[in-house]
Amino acid sequence: MTSNAIEEKTMDLAHAAHGLFRTRSRWRWPEFAYWLAMLASIFIFPTHLILIAQIMITGLFALSFDLLVGYAGIGSLGHAAFFGIGAYTAGIIAHNGWNEPITGLLAAALVAGIIGFLLSILVARLTGIALLMITFGVGLLIFEGAHSAKWLTNGDDGLSGITLSPVLGLFDFDFYGRTAVWYTLGVAFLIYLVVRRIVNSPFGLQLEGMRENIRRVPALGISVRYRYMAVFTLSAIVAGIAGGILAQITQTVALPVLGFDRSASVLSMGMLGGMGSLIGAVIGAAVYMIAQDQLSALNPTYWNFWLGLFLVIAVLFARGGLMALF
Repeated sequence: MTSNAIEEKTMDLAHAAHGLFRTRSRWRWPEFAYWLAMLASIFIFPTHLILIAQIMITGLFALSFDLLVGYAGIGSLGHAAFFGIGAYTAGIIAHNGWNEPITGLLAAALVAGIIGFLLSILVARLTGIALLMITFGVGLLIFEGAHSAKWLTNGDDGLSGITLSPVLGLFDFDFYGRTAVWYTLGVAFLIYLVVRRIVNSPFGLQLEGMRENIRRVPALGISVRYRYMAVFTLSAIVAGIAGGILAQITQTVALPVLGFDRSASVLSMGMLGGMGSLIGAVIGAAVYMIAQDQLSALNPTYWNFWLGLFLVIAVLFARGGLMALF
């Protein structure tokens, strides 16, 4: 093959790659619909602003889980640990006098990211059931650690009465949640843009390749171990940010933020929305939260039964999640 032919082939491959990533990066209508719905709901439901903020926070947490499981194929049964670490970090900082919300949120991301990185060194060596058991065990350890460290976390009583200074020195956190919902919307949308850019990059394509066939990816010269460590750390950071926002807007932190129930529920949200789709994760979280809120209001005693029935029907008739229907 002549040098001109090689150059032409290289150019064709470059154009094909550019077209691929341009197509992957294109916004789809469910993404527009979700964020416009979140924006519109602030004006349509002014008495439910805290619930709307919690829906976006849960969507951010589901996004972090989907990044880990849906894109990289790394199973986890203890993902709530990072959510709780972020919540406790933001809460403890504010409880001890540092009330600036944005730096508190950055601290939550930093601590969750450091712990996620340390755990990723171990996770990168494991697969299958061993990986699930390690993440589950670490989640239990962190939960019991927070329960026992009463001098820091206040144990069963949790942290309450957290006060924050105005966002950017201008916007106070009010009782109705007006500042809280705009603050949450801004952070959640920014994080979504960043993560969306990452998964639509060559790094994101490598993660999908690892998910589909972990044995063939190293033959392409891609280090599986370092990619695992990177995505696990990134997922921990996003989960920590979600937990930090929850602590800040509710002004309280309790042990359930670290509980296994939260790890199980985020798995349900991912399956409901569709694994391997960022917008599917946040839509699944929104549907799950709204169904939980409405069913608990209709039947305070047996709402878990109806929620479980709803999830079973959704999985049976929407295989691949809600995004598969679109």
